[in-house]
Amino acid sequence: MAETTELRVYNSMTQQKEIFKPVVDGKVSMYVCGVTAYDLSHLGHARAAVCFDVLYRYLQHLGYEVTYVRNFTDVDDKIIRRANELGENPLTLSSHFCQEYLDDMTDLQCLTPTHQPRVSDHLDQIKDMITQIINNDCAYTIDGDVYFAVDKSPNYGRLSGRKLEDNRAGERVAVDSRKRNPADFALWKAAKPDEPSWDSPWGPGRPGWHIECSAMSAHYLTFKFDIHGGGIDLIFPHHENEIAQSCAACQESNVSYWMHNGHVTNNNEKMSKSLGNFFTIRQITDLYHPLALRYFLLGTHYRSPVNYSIAQLEIASEAVFYIYQTLRDCEDTLSPFQEVNGQNVCITPAAKDCISKLQTDFQTKMSDDLSTPHILNASLQEALRFINSGLNMLKKKQQKQQQLSAVQSLTELEKEVKGVLSVLGLLSTLAYSEVLQQLKGKALKRAGMIEDDVLHLIEERALARKNKNFSRGDQIRADLASKGIALMDVGKETIWRPCVPVEQEPQAPAAST
Repeated sequence: MAETTELRVYNSMTQQKEIFKPVVDGKVSMYVCGVTAYDLSHLGHARAAVCFDVLYRYLQHLGYEVTYVRNFTDVDDKIIRRANELGENPLTLSSHFCQEYLDDMTDLQCLTPTHQPRVSDHLDQIKDMITQIINNDCAYTIDGDVYFAVDKSPNYGRLSGRKLEDNRAGERVAVDSRKRNPADFALWKAAKPDEPSWDSPWGPGRPGWHIECSAMSAHYLTFKFDIHGGGIDLIFPHHENEIAQSCAACQESNVSYWMHNGHVTNNNEKMSKSLGNFFTIRQITDLYHPLALRYFLLGTHYRSPVNYSIAQLEIASEAVFYIYQTLRDCEDTLSPFQEVNGQNVCITPAAKDCISKLQTDFQTKMSDDLSTPHILNASLQEALRFINSGLNMLKKKQQKQQQLSAVQSLTELEKEVKGVLSVLGLLSTLAYSEVLQQLKGKALKRAGMIEDDVLHLIEERALARKNKNFSRGDQIRADLASKGIALMDVGKETIWRPCVPVEQEPQAPAAST
């Protein structure tokens, strides 16, 4: 790749981009808040996973050895409430949805983190940290509950910018008249009937929400680590409380870079389960290829809000089809020229410029706080257009040396494009033809058709055109285009491919007589 550019990331703590320098040279420690496993995951969860997966991939691409920790919350009020509604064991319910989430992550081509700890497996670490916080006089017990005393945290609010007096009980913190300060939050909750509980020095109970991430990040990464990530909605109270807890347990505690991805919105309102305006990942990937969903999410900078849009998903789907069709065409066209590999053949100056620009843009934009939209919309598209132009030229008669140079140029550019796609998580392990077939299958499902329906209409159109009934032929093509099926006449053959649905123009009313 091109000469390395210093990586700069936006730090939510300082509210500015900073040059990334890990605590230990050559190694990166990263903790990202995962899901509370009580239901199928939605688009907001997909966005966080994809954003930090790209960061994970890019850090590895830069040569870092990355320890990536992403937790599961499998003990929580929401899980218990849902389990009681369904008459299930809370841990059994959460275990089921943890696996469902992992299946979604596989579909979205998110790499498996180094560690994926669950709360239920780390009770000892959690209790040890609570004990340390109590010993440091930053928490107190009441009837089996343990509360963190926010008054003992002099820098409380430094991440979110909120003042302590702004924290009103009942909004984000449970109302409890026994607390010394209404903003104090639970580290340990005393056992209640029909809830899972574990023994502790304060009596049977279970952890509060915030303490789990402090305990598990310290366990896997120590109290000092490089990156803590999550959705922007976690800044307050979750991450603010994490900082307070961790510093109370260990004064040396420090996260170098706090990184947060923006909301997913639906009609410009935050998408969430609590608002009931969410789409699960499964609902979307039932109709759109997971690569199209990933492309859609990467099409907006990770810190900006992204608005859920069928139109944008259609555009993303067509873009992924174009990528894989280009790669398939390149593979098919170059396969007869395998003997060129290894020969001392120079690539063309134009190809050299294209490769250099792709390398430079990729390195520059990705190192500028992961600017994925620029890569997808500019330099990658330019490289794909260059490949298609080169493939067309290769089909024309050329001198032997000119032909070999063109082949070598396309081979090297294809390799570079695949490298970019790999870091973005957009390169499938399947054959190009299989991905194209899957994309076509999703397009047919959206259109409410099967391939035989399309083939029948292609035959009907051919017959209409043969009989000079061009209006009928045009109508068939327009009808299919409105359903996201494009017909293309290639020589004497008509083939089809998915497309963004085209709205048909309303027909003019018949003239009055």
